[in-house]
Amino acid sequence: MVRVAVIGGSGYTGGELLRLLLVHDKVEITMVTSREYAGKPISLVHPNLRGYLNLNFSQFSLDKLGDKADTVFLSLPHGVSLNYVPKILEMGMQVVDLSADFRLKDPSVYKIWYGIEHPYTDLLEKAVYGLPELHYDDLRRAKLIASPGCNATATILALAPVAYNTLASQMRLISDVKVSSSEGGAKPTEGSHHPERQNAIRPYDAEGHRHEAEAEQELSRLAGSPVKVSIVPHAVSSVRGALSSSHIWLDQPLDDMDVWRKTAEFYRGRKFIRIVRGGIHPYPDPKYVLGSNFADIGFAQERRISRLTMFSAIDNLMKGAAGQAVQSFNISNGFAEDTGLKSPPLRPV
Repeated sequence: MVRVAVIGGSGYTGGELLRLLLVHDKVEITMVTSREYAGKPISLVHPNLRGYLNLNFSQFSLDKLGDKADTVFLSLPHGVSLNYVPKILEMGMQVVDLSADFRLKDPSVYKIWYGIEHPYTDLLEKAVYGLPELHYDDLRRAKLIASPGCNATATILALAPVAYNTLASQMRLISDVKVSSSEGGAKPTEGSHHPERQNAIRPYDAEGHRHEAEAEQELSRLAGSPVKVSIVPHAVSSVRGALSSSHIWLDQPLDDMDVWRKTAEFYRGRKFIRIVRGGIHPYPDPKYVLGSNFADIGFAQERRISRLTMFSAIDNLMKGAAGQAVQSFNISNGFAEDTGLKSPPLRPV
C-alpha cells in the first residue's frame, strides 16, 4: 500500500485527486493540506466526498510531512512547487507535481513564459513529462513526474500522430481549444465568475498561451525537428471539458484511411485513447468523456485547401489534470495504469 499526501487539496484538481485516490486499492491517503481550510473537514469543501474520507485538512510543512507519505501529489500554483520539490525528493519521497514548475526541459523557456530563472536545472533533466501516451517507459520508476497542462494535453494528443509521421513539410500548427470554466479554478475571478462566463465564447491569451511551450517541446521531440504551435484558448460556459481543434496545412490532401491508420497505429495499445470517426456524432465531443480519463481523438479534411484538422476531447480535470496524474503514478509504481480510473464517462451530463 502506497501512502499518499495531497498538498493543496481544496481546489477542483485537489478534489478530483481525492475522489480518484479514494477508490484506488493500492493507496492510503494519509495527509491532505490546505492553507485556507486547515483544521476543517474535507467534506466542508468537497461535499461530494461526504462519508468517504474522515480527515480534516492540515497545514502543510515539511516537518509535518515527515514520514507520512511515500508519494506526494502537489496541486499548487505555478512557482510554489519550486520551494518544496527538491526537499521532498531529498526526503526519499516520490513527487507528482501538477504545476508547470518542472514540465519544460530548457530552463531558458521559463524566463520567456513564466518570467523566472529556473533554480533547479538538474531536476528539469530528471523530471519525466507525465503524458503516458508519449512517455510510458520513461515513467516506470520515475521519482519526479511533471504532470502536463490541460490545454497542452489536448493539443499534444491531437497532433502527436501528425508530428510523428511528419504529415507536412511545414510544421506550423494551430490549436483552437474550447475550455470550460473549471480550468479557471475554484476561486472566481472577473473572467471566471459564472454570470460573466455564462453564454460566453471568449478568446484569451490569443497572443501567446503558456502551454505552447509544452506542446512545442513534445511535438518537436516526436518529429525530430522543430515544430511551432500556436494555441488560442476560448472560454466557454460548460463546467468541465476541453476540445482542441488543431489545424495543419498539408502539401497535398491525404487519403482518409491513411490518416486513420497512422493515428490508430500511433495510439495502438493506449488504454485511454479512443478514436472517433462516423456515427451519430462523427467527431470528438467533451460531453462523452466527462468524469473519465479518456481522450477521444478524431479528424476531418477540407480537401479544397488541403487542410487537416485533428480533434481531441478531454475532461480537463481528469485527462487534463488529476486523472492523468494518477495514471502516471500507477505506471511509475508498477500498477495497472487504469487502477482507480476504470469508471466510464457519465451520461447524460
